[in-house]
Amino acid sequence: MSQDHGQGRRVRVAVIGAGPGGLCVAKELLDAGIDDFVVLERCDGPGGTWRINTYPGCACDVQAALYSFSWAPKVDWSRPYPPQPEILAYFEAIADRYGILPYCRFGTEVTGATWDEETATWRIDSTGGAVVADVLVSAVGMFREPVPPDIEGIGTFEGATVHSSRWDAGHDITGERIAVIGSAASAVQLVPEITAAAGQVHLFQRTANWVLPKVDTPYSQEELERFRQHPEIIQAIRDEIYRHMDAGMTFSDPGALAEREAIGLAAIDVVEDPDVRARLRPTHPFGCKRPLFSNSYFAAFNRPNLELVTETIERITPTGVLTVDGIERRVDTIVLATGFTTTRFVSVIDVVGRGGRRIRDVWADGAQAYLGITTPGFPNLFMLYGPNTNNGSILTMIEAQVAHILAHLERMEREGIAWVDPRPEVCDAYNDEVQRAIASIAVWQADCTGYYRSRTGRIVTQWPMSMSEFARRTAVIDPRDFESAACPGAAVAAGTAGGE
Repeated sequence: MSQDHGQGRRVRVAVIGAGPGGLCVAKELLDAGIDDFVVLERCDGPGGTWRINTYPGCACDVQAALYSFSWAPKVDWSRPYPPQPEILAYFEAIADRYGILPYCRFGTEVTGATWDEETATWRIDSTGGAVVADVLVSAVGMFREPVPPDIEGIGTFEGATVHSSRWDAGHDITGERIAVIGSAASAVQLVPEITAAAGQVHLFQRTANWVLPKVDTPYSQEELERFRQHPEIIQAIRDEIYRHMDAGMTFSDPGALAEREAIGLAAIDVVEDPDVRARLRPTHPFGCKRPLFSNSYFAAFNRPNLELVTETIERITPTGVLTVDGIERRVDTIVLATGFTTTRFVSVIDVVGRGGRRIRDVWADGAQAYLGITTPGFPNLFMLYGPNTNNGSILTMIEAQVAHILAHLERMEREGIAWVDPRPEVCDAYNDEVQRAIASIAVWQADCTGYYRSRTGRIVTQWPMSMSEFARRTAVIDPRDFESAACPGAAVAAGTAGGE
């Protein structure tokens, strides 16, 4: 199959994105005997966020033994939390090993998707031409579009400006004066790395974050050989990580939260300057925002060339960053560690469903979907890493979502169904339950900002229960939860139809 499979013609399934979600669904499609599909990816290769994010120090904050697919274990990770190049290599190997690459069209950005009621198909427009598909799977992920900071004068700076997610490897920072704006996940990872090479680094922090240490000693050759000879050891490690995260990531155990706060506060003690140490102390409860992990972040503040700046930025000048106290710090490069637009999901694309409704308008008050996978008014549109599915290891959550999607496809094939669409009342009831569960988690109701919430204040990213509970819920499809329509000439089982 050539790489331009599906160019200008109809396919059974179109997948947007060749990151972890897209690779997982492609592999499962092939396992199910479905090879009439295409994966549309705007980058030049697979890997998603792990191909895009290449900043110094980039790594996953879930141990690799669990941040890997259950059907593709890897026994020779270099360390518990391996760096970005190693994670990218893992996903590249999966795309190759499982025969996914021939179905991928790289360098192809999807610009829109429109549901055709008459033909019961999706027309997907892209920079590589149009594709018509019976089923559309969005695997665009949360960490796709960087957030531009709303700072006066950002366009006037005469030096180099780079977002952490668009790192320029060809830019030599050796000896430079650098401003890092933002102090969350990417900053915690990159600041220690660039401080070691730069002449001076100014970290502009709006809010202090919880940064906990992690057990991340590189594996010795002896350990790696033992893992290769006894892969059940890695499986046991994976199982233990799963048990720990399954219980702990709901953030509802006061004792566990207090223990993590104590660990986080103790980690700050490595900072020698008492004033800096005090300004690095979080004022919100642990779990209110995304917990961060690093063994080198706080120690970096003992370097003479790293300054913590907590005064509010007034504006960017042509030569540097001016804070409200009237001090301008002149720099050569500004690094924007300002995160991503995490709350839009597939609405970053112009998706038009039944009756001409745009998903961005339907989600004006905050994205929501049934099980985070389907949303009313958009038949045969399935989402991976969709609304309220972020918790624990996202790869574990994705595997459950993909299994759910494949179950839909199997049912549609078995019963001659052209399309399925979740009933609005079912989706509303489900999301009301999710929001009630979210409201019961005290730390998520604390007064702090972060990527969890839409602009209306609704938490749209987080799953408030365990990974096991999510897997249990997605494992069964109740046909009564969905509207559906028969394929022309096919009979749909009694009680499963109900299309308009």
